[in-house]
Amino acid sequence: MRPLAELDPGGIRGLFFDIDDTLTTEGRLTGRAYSALERWKAAGKIAVPITGRPAGWCDHIARMWPVDAVVGENGAFYFRHDPAQRRLEKHFLFDEATRIANRARMVAVRERILAEVPGCALASDQLYREADLAIDFCEDVAPLGLAVAERIAALMREAGMTAKISSIHVNGWFGDYDKLGMTRTFARERLGIDLDRSGDAFAFAGDSPNDAPMFGYFRNSVGVANVRRYEALLATRPAFVTRGEAGTGFAELVSHLLGG
Repeated sequence: MRPLAELDPGGIRGLFFDIDDTLTTEGRLTGRAYSALERWKAAGKIAVPITGRPAGWCDHIARMWPVDAVVGENGAFYFRHDPAQRRLEKHFLFDEATRIANRARMVAVRERILAEVPGCALASDQLYREADLAIDFCEDVAPLGLAVAERIAALMREAGMTAKISSIHVNGWFGDYDKLGMTRTFARERLGIDLDRSGDAFAFAGDSPNDAPMFGYFRNSVGVANVRRYEALLATRPAFVTRGEAGTGFAELVSHLLGG
C-alpha cells in the first residue's frame, strides 16, 4: 500500500466509500468527516456510500445526506432519492418473495451462531435489514477479535451463505453478490457509466475485509489507516493508504482529491 500522496487526483470525479470506520470514527459521524463529504459534493463530484448497513439506514442516508445514492447490505440493493420527483427509488437484486424466503432460512443459522459463539449477538440494526444476517462481534458487544469473527463466518458458509467480515459485524446472505456487483449496476443504470471502461474516474475508500472486491477492482483504491488491522484477512489490499484513521483519513482523502 502506497502513501496517499502518490495517488494522482487528476480526472477523478466520483468517490465510492464505506461508512463504518471509514467515514465514521468509533461509531460516530464527526463534523470533520461530514464536512468533507459536503465539500466533495459542493465541488460537483459524485458521492456514493457502499456499506453493509441495513435498508432502514440507507433509506435515511439516500434522502438526507449529500450523496447521489447508497449501496447497502453489502450489495443487496441501491437506493437513490430523486429530488425532482421527491421520491426514493429502490433497486433490489432479489424480489420481495425471494428476500422473505431467504430471511426465513437465516433463522436456523442465526440460532446456531448465537448458541455456539459466546459473547456475540444479533446486530442491533438487524430489524431494519432486508437481505442479510448481521452478527455483532465488536459494535455493541465486548470486542471478540478476528478469530471469533472468522468462526462466525465459517458457520454461515457451512449453511450455504456468503459471509463477509466488516470492522463491527459478520454479514451473511444467500446469493453470490457483493459490494462491487451492485456498484457496477448502479453506475450503469443511474450514471450511464461502464466502470470496466471508466473506473479510473472513481476512487474507492474502505477499511475492512468486506471491501476487498472494491480494493481489487478500482485502481484508485484507498484504505484509511486502520485498514492495516485487517491486512492478514484482505484478499486484495488497497493501492493507497491515508495517514489518518477512519473519518480523519476520509477527510484527508477528500482534501487530497480536491487539491487541498
